[in-house]
Amino acid sequence: MWVPILGVAWWALDYPFMKRYSRQFLEKHPELRGKDMETTRKYCQKFKRSHVTVLNFLEGTRFNYQKQENQKSPYRHLLLPKAGGIAIVLSSMGEILSNIIDVTISYPDNEPPMPFWDFLCGRIPTIAVRIRTLDIPEEFIGKNYEADAGFKDRFQKWINQLWTEKDQMIEGVFEAYGALPMKKQ
Repeated sequence: MWVPILGVAWWALDYPFMKRYSRQFLEKHPELRGKDMETTRKYCQKFKRSHVTVLNFLEGTRFNYQKQENQKSPYRHLLLPKAGGIAIVLSSMGEILSNIIDVTISYPDNEPPMPFWDFLCGRIPTIAVRIRTLDIPEEFIGKNYEADAGFKDRFQKWINQLWTEKDQMIEGVFEAYGALPMKKQ
């Protein structure tokens, strides 16, 4: 909702918004555990009846070094991916989705985080966008992410492999632009 301009459009189009809670918060409020998964499932059933594009931000938030350090992310340029939401989308709607469009946006001349106002004012000199189309693996369609531990493990390994490739892609972008290496590692 708080993404400038787009957030209001997503709200007007009745896109679901997930509320992410910390582990500590969920320990105090266990009744909220799984609420985002329930919301995802509900909207997937609704969207099965119409043409739809599903946007899923696997990192769940904007990158900064403090978040990366707190997560102990093994990736140089990325936060840890959250696989549950996309797993439920593929479980609920995978048979009607055609592909995954994987979009990677990087800013080789800037240190994160960058204020959105700098973006609007043209103070971000380089924005590199890489787009690739991925087939949806048949083995991930119609499975139960929460109840099938084997599936959950395979799915998380697949997402982590995609993230490793994405991290290497970003590294290549930084090298191509002669950008200074980012702080981590």
